[in-house]
Amino acid sequence: MSTKFRSIKLPLILMTVPFFAFILLFNYVPLFGWLMAFQDYFPGKPILEQDFVGLKHFHRVLTDAQFMHALRNTLVISFLSLLTSPAPMILALLLNEVKKMKFRKFVQTVSSLPNFISWIIVYSVFFSFFSVDEGAINKLLLQFGLIHTPTDLLSNSGIAWYFQTLVGMWKGLGWGAIIYLAALSGVDQELYEAARVDGASRYQEAWHISLPGMLPTFVVLLILGIGNLLAGGGFEQMFTFMNPMVMDRLENLDTYTYKMGLQGLSFSYATAVGIMKSLVSVLLLLAANAISKRINGRSIL
Repeated sequence: MSTKFRSIKLPLILMTVPFFAFILLFNYVPLFGWLMAFQDYFPGKPILEQDFVGLKHFHRVLTDAQFMHALRNTLVISFLSLLTSPAPMILALLLNEVKKMKFRKFVQTVSSLPNFISWIIVYSVFFSFFSVDEGAINKLLLQFGLIHTPTDLLSNSGIAWYFQTLVGMWKGLGWGAIIYLAALSGVDQELYEAARVDGASRYQEAWHISLPGMLPTFVVLLILGIGNLLAGGGFEQMFTFMNPMVMDRLENLDTYTYKMGLQGLSFSYATAVGIMKSLVSVLLLLAANAISKRINGRSIL
């Protein structure tokens, strides 16, 4: 019996080999390039023959004012994103209460569609609505006399953090709601039937059954969000929406690394920034996971 089981299991194991090879090749082999952070890397010279400088570039990271500025923007944007993280759960809770399936599927489709649109197209859409010269919103408000001068939201540094948080929430709201709806589908339907027998209202069902059913998923996504705290909106969003008027608010660690590494040709310094970001992200993930496990017994590790 054991021999037959092994003969059945072996093909399944072999099917996973390409995927493990893919992860190894593209996620772990490139870590060899971290050597550049301890060298004064010069292109064209073999990496093992570069001049070793120890922790020189790491010291520069901790004393660089531009890095600290990018770190501030990253933490603020990430913190605002964490504050809006319950929004997909709320949308899923509302959709779960909709009884007309056609309307529910329509809202779910429309709200999740932005997740599959590239950031270039997203910027084009927002530019067509909010630009000063040809923006549809400015034209409409001017036509009705609600404003006297066009408002340039895309170049307003005072609201750049909040505007980008809303843009990110708009893009991921529907997709996040799908995850929570999947969690709701696993809730035992007998709990709802028992609640109706006891005379519970729909609000009480949502508060005492649906919401606790989504809570484990929310905790997992929150832990992952804390571990991704140094992403600060990600490279694509910030790089696409960045312009000279809002650069001081939107330059996060990813765009800063790109600027220093590929534009400034400081490969060793950019590698040091990337290493510190990765290590701190792992520590944040482990800390958030440990705190969650200690408080409510839920964790991802």
